[in-house]
Amino acid sequence: MKKVNVALVRLLQFVVFVVSVFMVIVYFGAMVLLPLDAVVLLIKLMGVVGLNGFIAAFIAIPVVGYLGLMVYKTPGLCKMVVDAGVDLIKTGKTRVEAFNEIADAIKA
Repeated sequence: MKKVNVALVRLLQFVVFVVSVFMVIVYFGAMVLLPLDAVVLLIKLMGVVGLNGFIAAFIAIPVVGYLGLMVYKTPGLCKMVVDAGVDLIKTGKTRVEAFNEIADAIKA
């Protein structure tokens, strides 16, 4: 019966690991896709106004680049965003390692 309990703990540990890895990938993926989405939305907005897609992209990319520069120059903002992601990683690692203590208690 102990082997079944250890197997269940390891299964739950794997599920927590997969969920935490997924959350980290989504978090940092959103940070990458956010400026790209802003470019697409600006191109669509300028297309509604009547600008050609190429000309709109020629205008939208530097605008989003400037907004990214403003975010980068804001004191502490980039560090806070990266620290939030690192905290997410540390929390997931702590939760996954907590299952090791439970499995060791079951084995003993």
